[in-house]
Amino acid sequence: MAAAILKNADLGAANLAKAQLAAADLSGIFAARAVLHLASLRGANLSHANLAGADLTPLKNLRGTARVIEANLSAANLSGANLSGAKLAQCHLVRADLRGANLTDADLTGAYLRGADLSGAELSGAKLDGTLLAK
Repeated sequence: MAAAILKNADLGAANLAKAQLAAADLSGIFAARAVLHLASLRGANLSHANLAGADLTPLKNLRGTARVIEANLSAANLSGANLSGAKLAQCHLVRADLRGANLTDADLTGAYLRGADLSGAELSGAKLDGTLLAK
């Protein structure tokens, strides 16, 4: 499904494990509690997506050109994810599991990270202007 157009689709708790969604337009999708285990999302547009509680482990391909602006990733499991260079501006990452995630050079401008677990996460070069980190 590479380069697929699923804009505003209701995927609910779909099992998208190992799905090839590189460069897909997933903007505005509803996929709360979806399973995206080992999915390839490199270059995908997830802007305004609702992925609250989704399992995105171990996400390896959401780096560089992926756009996840203003998405809801609250309580999502992103432990060990490679999010280097990802555009995560104004994302809701409240209580998200980001343990060991690679956020090198990621744009987290204005992101909501209240209660997120960033233990062992790599944040070098990340843009954190206006980010809310308080618990």
